[in-house]
Amino acid sequence: MKIAIYGIAGTMGKVLYNVTQSLSDVDVIFGIDRKAEQKDFDLPVFSTITEAEAHASEIDCLIDFSYKDNIYDYLPFAAKHEIPCVIATTGFSEEDIAFIKSFSDKIAILQSGNMSLGINLLLKLVRVATAALKGKADIEIIEQHHAKKLDAPSGTALLLAQGAISVNNDLSIEVGRSGMEKRDPLKIGISSVRGGTVVGKHEVIFLMGNECITLKHEAENKSIFANGSINAARFLLDKKQGFYSMEDIF
Repeated sequence: MKIAIYGIAGTMGKVLYNVTQSLSDVDVIFGIDRKAEQKDFDLPVFSTITEAEAHASEIDCLIDFSYKDNIYDYLPFAAKHEIPCVIATTGFSEEDIAFIKSFSDKIAILQSGNMSLGINLLLKLVRVATAALKGKADIEIIEQHHAKKLDAPSGTALLLAQGAISVNNDLSIEVGRSGMEKRDPLKIGISSVRGGTVVGKHEVIFLMGNECITLKHEAENKSIFANGSINAARFLLDKKQGFYSMEDIF
């Protein structure tokens, strides 16, 4: 499988590139990153996607670990050249998601707030617990990440909250909490912690009278997200078009 990495000079782009170096069936053909220095990579690296026009036919999939606004750069290019895309970036607005989906009738796109197997299993467990405890538990989500993470709450926290809402549409999200007001039982509270070098921790807490259930996932190494994105790219290889999530794989 031949891939291109959008955001190759970023933290996750570098992790993905390094992971591919030990895989016999994956080749990185080129990278795209305005901040990349060619000396850091043994392959072509372009500042913009349009500079890679001559190499478009060489890749089977583009994997994005960059910044959310870059979808407006590479998706038209990918659609023009019929290149499947794995979108592993977070922080998208509803308008951004609508833009992504507008290309899914032309190419295969897999977008997820988290690429790990564990998080997607956690998502399923959240749905089971929410359905079983409907009307009996308050739901709170606490997420922790390193000091350099830009978006809060995390895309994963929002993914987990939406998982709960998918089985109880009376629920809605409340980001942070302050002031003098009684807790709304139909609100899923999300709290964000930023500091140090934390890779990623997520807790979904179901609080009932006299008892509490906590579902927790902790990422110990960023390579789990890189491996997940590669599995996602493999999944898209035989897909001509459509909008997918990591749940479609698992």
